[in-house]
Amino acid sequence: MAPLARRAQTGLITVGGLVVVMWAVFLLNSLLGNSLVRNLGIAPRQLSGLDGVLFAPLLHSGIGHLASNSLPLLVLGFVAFLEGARRFAVAIGLSWSVSGLGTWVFGGGLTIGASGVVFGLFTYLTVRGFYNRNWLQILLAVILFAAYGSILWGVLPVMGSNISWQAHFFGALGGLLAAFLLRRRRSAPAPGTDRFGLGA
Repeated sequence: MAPLARRAQTGLITVGGLVVVMWAVFLLNSLLGNSLVRNLGIAPRQLSGLDGVLFAPLLHSGIGHLASNSLPLLVLGFVAFLEGARRFAVAIGLSWSVSGLGTWVFGGGLTIGASGVVFGLFTYLTVRGFYNRNWLQILLAVILFAAYGSILWGVLPVMGSNISWQAHFFGALGGLLAAFLLRRRRSAPAPGTDRFGLGA
């Protein structure tokens, strides 16, 4: 099997497995009378709610909430994995943790859901090409922006809404941070050559 095909297969299994875990947790939470949400969601500025940074993205309030996060997470996570498992791990890890910690510090109420991770992966995939100066990645970013760009409105506060714009905003920051940290560094030209590698 070609390396890209093997990576694609592993990525589909990995991201698909994460989505399956989210649905399994949703079913378990329903059987337990919503106790997982009450005990493992992010409770801002409360030590007892800090573990929600780890668990909240696995928890959802209803089938609609879960379904709306499942498909973009599957698509964006799969695309991110095509660049390699290590880069995927950094991108999703920073999106997950920065979203959670930002929500814990600045959030307004109990927060659950994977939308912060979705926002992080989206911003990671849309800006990495500009850091890397990779036209293929930039083209992919344009396609993703056309498909999912409207979600960026979710980083803005909406009065009377129970949607956590903080999770979205800090998830997006996590994705930007991942793109910056994972940017491909260019080697300096050898002495006596110009920036195109030609002799002086």
